[in-house]
Amino acid sequence: MPESRVALVTCADLPRLHEEDRPLVPALADRAVHAEAAVWNDPSVDWSTYDLVLVRSAWDYAAHRDDFVAWAQSVPRLLNPPNVLRWNTDKHYLQPLADHGLPVVDTRWLEPEREFTKRDLHNRFPAREEFVIKPAISAGSMDTARYRVLADDRRAAIEHASRLLADGRSVMVQRYVPEVDVLGEIALVFFHGTYSHAARKGTILEGAERAEAGRYLQEEMEPYRASREEIQAGQEVLAFARARIPGRSISSRPLPYARVDLIPTHGGASLLMELELVEPNLFCSLESGAIERFADSIVAELRMGPDPANIDLA
Repeated sequence: MPESRVALVTCADLPRLHEEDRPLVPALADRAVHAEAAVWNDPSVDWSTYDLVLVRSAWDYAAHRDDFVAWAQSVPRLLNPPNVLRWNTDKHYLQPLADHGLPVVDTRWLEPEREFTKRDLHNRFPAREEFVIKPAISAGSMDTARYRVLADDRRAAIEHASRLLADGRSVMVQRYVPEVDVLGEIALVFFHGTYSHAARKGTILEGAERAEAGRYLQEEMEPYRASREEIQAGQEVLAFARARIPGRSISSRPLPYARVDLIPTHGGASLLMELELVEPNLFCSLESGAIERFADSIVAELRMGPDPANIDLA
């Protein structure tokens, strides 16, 4: 049989893929699959020549989301379903999950069409708790910062939110969960709905100067052994979302990869921070055998073909 060809989608800033994804190329070669990096908005790429196209480090999509969604709609054999990509690249997806009962980090939404004054913003920030401001469409924690309950911080938070709103961007105001400082944030990785491994990241958010810098924040990760309860919580999030993403249902095939970011609490429950289904770092370098499991999930998709239970509702 001829060798299958797979495009691993990246951005112009990472033309050779992110370092976490590069080992995927030889792992797929061991499985008779030729994989290569391809920049999503490179007009010279002929996407029809690939047997499968998989989004990986397309981390500049936030500045070009409409173009990115349109590109996904045009790719004939894109493994990340366009309806999933459309849903998951705007963090408003968290609200319906919370509305349907999932334990999500407490979030308030500020929309640019409301034309908030500085006093309006002041009144919408938590009064006695630290909080985080981030845009609803972002990647790599860009334009994200944590603020304390101090007058100077509050003024900086108002300026931060005002700048994002003036750019026409929806803003999230999230309560900062203090357990992060002690317990960290847990990233659970799943391949085809089956738990693979986990990583823990500590606090990376600083003050407003990081938000102004307009760059990705470096995550400091370490291997983590997730508890049975944490793995079950991650599986429940995935099942919950699969039944509620437009065009998908509980009968849809589990996605080839997913990352569920949870914050443990002292009460034992976990709060959902984010559900990453499009282009997450999967931290395969932290777990023996993880990159092989990732490669196996791609080979399985090549064999199965399109999921007939996924309906794109564009």
